[in-house]
Amino acid sequence: MNFYIQQNIQINFIKIGGITNSSVLQIGSAGIIKPVAYLSNTGGFTQPAPAAIKPGEVAAELPSSEALAPAVPLQAPVQ
Repeated sequence: MNFYIQQNIQINFIKIGGITNSSVLQIGSAGIIKPVAYLSNTGGFTQPAPAAIKPGEVAAELPSSEALAPAVPLQAPVQ
């Protein structure tokens, strides 16, 4: 049995708290959503990554001000 759906969706505001790998954000209808996750070693890494630094800890090799700063520049919050 086939269903044909015509939709008109208007979104005035949407706030998404977080999306991670393998998350699905669906707006409207879909017949089938097949979850897919591809893991690729695009950097050609051959060894495990170094251990993560827990929040609040300071890395020994970084100055304390640099260790607490974000790794990427962030935009100021907009009200």
